[in-house]
Amino acid sequence: MEEMDWSNLGFGYRRTDYNVRCYYRNGKWGEIEVCSEETIPLHMAAVCLHYGQEAFEGLKAYRCPDGKVRIFRADENAARLQSTCRGILMPEVSTEMFIEMVEKVVRLNERFIPPYESGATLYIRPLLIGTSAQVGVHPSDEYLFVIFVSPVGPYFKGGFATNPYVIIRDHDRSAPLGTGIYKVGGNYAASLLANKKAHDLGYSCEFYLDAKEKKYIDECGAANFFGIKNNTYVTPLSTSILPSVTNKSLMQLAEDLGMKVERRAIPEEELATFEEAGACGTAAVISPIERIDDLDTGVSYVIAKDGKPGPTCEKLFKKLTNIQYGIDPDIHGWTRVVID
Repeated sequence: MEEMDWSNLGFGYRRTDYNVRCYYRNGKWGEIEVCSEETIPLHMAAVCLHYGQEAFEGLKAYRCPDGKVRIFRADENAARLQSTCRGILMPEVSTEMFIEMVEKVVRLNERFIPPYESGATLYIRPLLIGTSAQVGVHPSDEYLFVIFVSPVGPYFKGGFATNPYVIIRDHDRSAPLGTGIYKVGGNYAASLLANKKAHDLGYSCEFYLDAKEKKYIDECGAANFFGIKNNTYVTPLSTSILPSVTNKSLMQLAEDLGMKVERRAIPEEELATFEEAGACGTAAVISPIERIDDLDTGVSYVIAKDGKPGPTCEKLFKKLTNIQYGIDPDIHGWTRVVID
């Protein structure tokens, strides 16, 4: 293995030694296989390529100060994948098989798990695709479930620092009764143009309002939104938002810290009242928001007045990452030791 500069890794794909795979054929899942190939043999008429029958997840393995390697809430990722499977008619991957394959691929690639001091992690990507060759629009008969890993650095180059966002009104990430609640590739393809527009304008990411009325906060690019005010953690309640494992965890931690938690519709104008706000997800954990500009109205919602992350965002970020790294007590049983 080439010598890696662990402290300067970007967030991207790097080849590792192994991935793990399992095929669904004749109505049942087969045996778990270990593979060193990076490619997948796929028919040109595969359902996943033509009709988008595919789903994925994202989680991380952490090398901890005590020398152990932990994964975080893998059961929640399994549950979300199962929900996606029900939503787009794929066979469900059991929680037991999901966790077994995650733990197996982490152990097989132990030498690629970055050291604790680097701030980098091992990103884990489960992928489920329909592989049957067909040209009619109906569910696949056969599937491949594969999990690969890659060592990654912070999602945003600045790490835990505030970022500017821009409201993009001429694009919708997902319809209210569409696939927004499922982790499928089509949702992300739908966001690429809006994301490019935001980057071209000098922003870190795009910010979506609800697709139906363009009145309420939806998501920050591919991440969930939360705002802080009056000792309350406020996050949108919507039928088009992906249920974030990170956001779910932050809501619990906010309650643990004595805060109120509200999941409700958030009108755009309410952005002006938040003391702090952030985007949250597995990749970035928390990306504190500096400001959100609405170019159509000319309004700029400046949230981090001094340009720095607020105290509550810092506290939640530190608490969550300390649990992930085995530093703070895991009172909710969220972590699993994969390598002791």
